[in-house]
Amino acid sequence: MRFGADVIEGGTRFRVWAPRPRQLELEVSGQRLTVPRDALGWGEVVVPGVGPGARYCYVLDGDRRRPDPASRSQPEGVHAPSEVVDPTRYRWQDTDTLQPPLTSLYELHVGTFSPAGTFDGVAERLADLQDLGFDVLELMPVATWAGPRGWGYDGVTWLAPHAAYGGPERLRALVDACHQRGMAVVLDVVFNHLGPEGNYLGEYGPYFTDRHTGWGEALDLDGSAAGPVRAFILHAARALAAEFHLDGLRLDAVHALVDRSPQHLVAELSAALHADGEERGRPVWVIAESDLGTPRVVEPAEEGGWGCDALWHDDFHDALQAALTGEQTRRYADFGRVSQVARTLERGFCQTGRRSIYRGRRYGEPAAHLDGRRIVVYAQNHDQVGNRTFGERLSTLVPGCAHAVAVALLTSPFLPLVFMGEEYGEVAPFPFFTSFGDAVLGRAVRAARRREYGAGAPDPQDPATLEMARLRPANAGARGEGLRRLYRTLLGLRRTRPSLAAQPLARTEAIAEGQAVVVRRASVREETLAVYKLGPEATQLLLPIPRHGEWRMIVDAGDFGGPQGAQLEGERLSLPGYGAIVCAAP
Repeated sequence: MRFGADVIEGGTRFRVWAPRPRQLELEVSGQRLTVPRDALGWGEVVVPGVGPGARYCYVLDGDRRRPDPASRSQPEGVHAPSEVVDPTRYRWQDTDTLQPPLTSLYELHVGTFSPAGTFDGVAERLADLQDLGFDVLELMPVATWAGPRGWGYDGVTWLAPHAAYGGPERLRALVDACHQRGMAVVLDVVFNHLGPEGNYLGEYGPYFTDRHTGWGEALDLDGSAAGPVRAFILHAARALAAEFHLDGLRLDAVHALVDRSPQHLVAELSAALHADGEERGRPVWVIAESDLGTPRVVEPAEEGGWGCDALWHDDFHDALQAALTGEQTRRYADFGRVSQVARTLERGFCQTGRRSIYRGRRYGEPAAHLDGRRIVVYAQNHDQVGNRTFGERLSTLVPGCAHAVAVALLTSPFLPLVFMGEEYGEVAPFPFFTSFGDAVLGRAVRAARRREYGAGAPDPQDPATLEMARLRPANAGARGEGLRRLYRTLLGLRRTRPSLAAQPLARTEAIAEGQAVVVRRASVREETLAVYKLGPEATQLLLPIPRHGEWRMIVDAGDFGGPQGAQLEGERLSLPGYGAIVCAAP
């Protein structure tokens, strides 16, 4: 790995790719040393006597002090010196633990998940999450960004966990604690852009290009200097997985990684991480957020795909949200019919070549041949909640729907993701928040949000906006406890009933009956039927006849604090508004 500061015997080796400055120096431990570079701009210097904890920076052209682009720690922020870190000093306790299967995901934002807003704060609640049946935590980005508050998608030092969260050692401790409980950790990483404050990459070398975008510079993945740029991203991904014992990476917005090389960066990255995981004896999952509408992201490399393990795809969310709320604006312009929820359950993608009103073009390719575990779906996530004007959750937009939503998500044939607090009906919003130190930038972000969402939109720079988003599980009360029991039951059923596990989509049948969805899922010896109502009116349905035996109701949302009144007589079902049941046969 040719980037960053590596502790070696007797000192530290500093490596950087910096062809752009005329003069390059390293400032460390009271010394200023010239960094020799080769013809391609690679610089390297070994400094004896320098070890972990030492602060250092590069000096460009004699006067610009800049942190290391591959810094492992920025204890004083994005503009301050970097800190030398030896990742081998942490004494891991997870060496004998088994990795759980990738069966469900729990997405959380470290800064709002606990009162402390730290990695340690997350660790304190692991027992609760494990008790509910969550095996895999997905952490929103933790790379250092400007200021203490933020979503994490404005990070500028990919390898340096945010100091306000506890820095690199406390992230290691959190992953270690998860592994000791038999839980896995996936980290959300943002390689498609860097934040607007503290991004000094362009001063080191030609990392960026404006050839492919209409909105400004993007990382140059296929230009004349693409080799070192791609190497930098690959280094960051592989080092994060290895040094923090991560079980997987979630790649943010791979559709924004414009790459016309023979091998797309995502395919190269996926292959490298899988090879590293095989070498260390613990798989590294690669999950890609994609708005490309193509299954190629998860298809094998030998078939021309990128080889990712799973992809985030919005169609299930958009269909469910539009059916529940009746929204027809922006991204929901292509949705609004309950039948589209059923279509997505059977086909993986709802949009498969039709003209998209939202995008103004044909969108989507057939995906029904995929295994359901290749598609991550959600009823809520950070984006779809936080990109609303006030960050409202579904439990606020559609009171009473939470139990039906839980059944819809957790009986789907896909890989389900639950957004923090969803499991007990959290009503705290999750608005967008920032803490840029650059006053001009802060005003620009505030103005941009108000232009897009109106004058009443929360001020992202106001500390109170983050406090609005902090979880308050103690306020959930009896209704929240009932919802928690429902999640625990449904997650347990996904583990014990083969027909409810993520599986090939061909084994799922789904139909819409008015505002109700009837989902039939089968395995070799048994089948499961889920029925949920996406509207407030009661309804009566005639259920399909089971292949063997008769339907027996094993879950009624009314027994978990949800709408009551579901009645099943043979194949005749009476279901209350926003009611939901699960049946088994034989």
